Amino acid sequence: MLPKTAAAQGWFSDTVLGAQIEGGIMASSARSSKNTSFGQLIPGRSNQPTLDQLALTWIKPVDPIGGGYGLGVNLRFLYGSDARSYVITGISDRILTGRYQVMPVYANVALHMPWLTKGGLDGQVGVFAAPMGVEALDPSVRAFYTLAYTTEYSTPFEHVGGMFQWHLNTHFDLQFGMDTGNQTSFGRGDNNHEPAGYVGLSGSNLAGGPLSFTYLFRVGPEDAIRAIGPRANSAQRFWNDLNGTWKFSDRWSVSAELNQVHDQGLRADTWSGVVWAALNVSPVLTFNARTELYRDNTGQFVTQYLGNTSYAQTLLGHPADTLSAPATTYGDLSLNAIWRPLVGHHVKLFQIRPEIRFDRSLNGTRPFGDFRNGSRVMVGGDMTLGF
Repeated sequence: MLPKTAAAQGWFSDTVLGAQIEGGIMASSARSSKNTSFGQLIPGRSNQPTLDQLALTWIKPVDPIGGGYGLGVNLRFLYGSDARSYVITGISDRILTGRYQVMPVYANVALHMPWLTKGGLDGQVGVFAAPMGVEALDPSVRAFYTLAYTTEYSTPFEHVGGMFQWHLNTHFDLQFGMDTGNQTSFGRGDNNHEPAGYVGLSGSNLAGGPLSFTYLFRVGPEDAIRAIGPRANSAQRFWNDLNGTWKFSDRWSVSAELNQVHDQGLRADTWSGVVWAALNVSPVLTFNARTELYRDNTGQFVTQYLGNTSYAQTLLGHPADTLSAPATTYGDLSLNAIWRPLVGHHVKLFQIRPEIRFDRSLNGTRPFGDFRNGSRVMVGGDMTLGF
């Protein structure tokens, strides 16, 4: 049932405006000639301070429009280094081409339809963040500054299309959707001529309350015709992602993710497992740990994009300045703290996250530091302000 308060006062009365800025730095023991950190899209440079994102948000929550139907709007635009990797070809790949770029995180119409069940069907149509995976682009809702290999290379980032949630009952939602592909759009922004889509199931408040999970299966062509020829239209990429969280108490919880990807066009596979643990020691301080095992079976997924537009060019199948390692099994461990003191009425979020991260090749390759090092240590962190 949708609330009627906003409808009675005027449809725009509950509009939400927001701004958020994040910047940080990660120093690496494996120095590279171009100050890049292999296997790290965020942050994209080592030993250099970075404006990761300046995000502006306008949200009109879903409110009744009659007959049990609801309508809303979600808009968030981002400027910063993160936009180089979260680029959407055909939409944001040519607006700015420097170190700092701009992109829509989401720009969609939100719908509620009173169909089939008491909870009905919710949907987002337009540009939306990919629903697969644990770690989000928004630094205020993820534990770490750096991202897991699984997040960066084995889950999608952005879509143009539609995603829907059918509320089966109070515990389970059926999720499904269709889009133009991972970080592609239409026309010149599409790297092949076929769509892709999702189907999956999520559950919440299970086992008496502490357990939640999401399983998503995704299938569709993701390779570029310019790169592998016409078979890009029929060569499928299969994604499987299962993640869940168990809250032991209000103070601590554990999350885990299992992921597998198979690409017919590249004849490539990845598989991985990630575990997060969080301990809230006070209302303003949380300690986190993350450990991961990630296998890139051919070395075609974990890639370093050296140029400012290399990521977008690779999506479209154009030649780009990139580096890839041989087939590698990566292990990584990250530790951090999140400090969120209350600083004033007008500041909604002040967050500082110091982090230390250890990466290692577990099968003898040397992917780090211009292929001289089999391991590395990264130390740094970021700061986020939200208004």
